[in-house]
Amino acid sequence: QVQLAESGGGLVQAGGSLRLSCAASGRSLSSYTMGWFRQGPGKERGFVAGISRGFTMRNYADSVKGQFTVSGGNTKNTVDLQMNNLKPEDTAVYYCAASTSSIAYLSSSGSCDYWGQGTQVTVSA
Repeated sequence: QVQLAESGGGLVQAGGSLRLSCAASGRSLSSYTMGWFRQGPGKERGFVAGISRGFTMRNYADSVKGQFTVSGGNTKNTVDLQMNNLKPEDTAVYYCAASTSSIAYLSSSGSCDYWGQGTQVTVSA
C-alpha cells in the first residue's frame, strides 16, 4: 500500500528545465519499480522513464534519452524526474506510478498498481 503525489510542474519556455518529484506515503519507494508517464493533449498516456526496485537500473523512452533523468533513493522518499531542454511537444500531464513487477514491463502503463493524480507541465514555444 502506497500513496503517490506528484509536484513540480508548471509553465516553462522552450529550452528550459523543470524537476518533478513523486512523493510517497505508507511505504518506501525502494520496494517498487517506479515510472513516469505523460499524456499530452489528444494523446495516449505513454512511458517516459523508469527506475528499478532498489534504484539500481534506469530506463527511458527514446524520445527523452539525454534530456530527462530519473533518480531515487533520497532521504525524502521521493523519485524525481529532471527534465532539461524542454520542447513544446513535452507539454503533458505527468504521472508517477509504482509497480510490483519488473522494470522490464514498465513501458506498459497497465503494469502499474498505484498512480498519482498528475502534475501539469506546459512548455511555451
